[in-house]
Amino acid sequence: MTDLDDSSVQPPPSSLRTAGDSWDITELVGATALGVAAARAAETGGPNPLIRDEFAFTLVSSAGSAWARLADPDLSWLDGDEQGQRAHRLGIDYQAVRTHFFDRYFGDAVDAGLRQVVILAAGLDSRAYRLDWPAGTTVYEVDQPKVLEYKTRILESAGAVPSAARGTVAVDLRDDWPAALAAAGFDRTQPTAWLAEGLLPYLPSDAQDRLFEKFTALSAPGSRVAIEVFGMNSGSNTSRWQRMRERLGLDVNVQALTFHEPDRSDAAEWLAGHGWRVTLVDNREEMARLGRPVPDDLTDDAVRSTLLRAGLGD
Repeated sequence: MTDLDDSSVQPPPSSLRTAGDSWDITELVGATALGVAAARAAETGGPNPLIRDEFAFTLVSSAGSAWARLADPDLSWLDGDEQGQRAHRLGIDYQAVRTHFFDRYFGDAVDAGLRQVVILAAGLDSRAYRLDWPAGTTVYEVDQPKVLEYKTRILESAGAVPSAARGTVAVDLRDDWPAALAAAGFDRTQPTAWLAEGLLPYLPSDAQDRLFEKFTALSAPGSRVAIEVFGMNSGSNTSRWQRMRERLGLDVNVQALTFHEPDRSDAAEWLAGHGWRVTLVDNREEMARLGRPVPDDLTDDAVRSTLLRAGLGD
């Protein structure tokens, strides 16, 4: 039984989500993965990129011409709309900064000797291909079957080769993903570097807690986790999504795909209470540190999140 099969856990009335829903890459939550990859592609193709994801444009453009236009580093699809270009550039900056943060997290983890990685809700994450993994590293990607099938097919067609052993775990995170992960070869006796990037808002609050419980139970001493935690008052980017609909015909309604529950557990407090040593970074401070500050007049539109890293004691 999935977490959403419980009648006490239902999407809000205005949500596009349904109990036990699934999606292809251009549908529902799958479309958000394309939007995120388009931001990485635009960053990679621009001047002085903070991160490089040479696979992002291939993954995005293969979904259609409108998606390819979204990945244009010049933002030519917003020609004539200077404010729209600035707002969209801010979204790209945010994606670049969070990608940089989690890339560094994985670099630190493997430098500490970890050789087992699990990316939860991997979407179009290409880290198994683009990061420089030490020999003996296995990267497990957990996500919906259709999403993983799309990514694997497109990258194989492009001749891409993973830089680590790559294990795909085609399962919904509301189902028994630990069993599927074990079946793919996961070794719970070895320390693991976990990642939950852009995931938590797409889970109901109790499903979030169960996710924490499950990866904690699977974590050997020395394991690490990194999580993107969004604030309740984070910028909604409503105008940005509206421009995408009007200019490109792309309907990515993040507000209607995510769960907005004020009683959601605080991730840092939950982890600290279950043996994890937690450190937090405010995303806007990280953006300023990396030379991508939020302009004063775009503060209300900017994402507000906390970038979390934690380790489990030996």
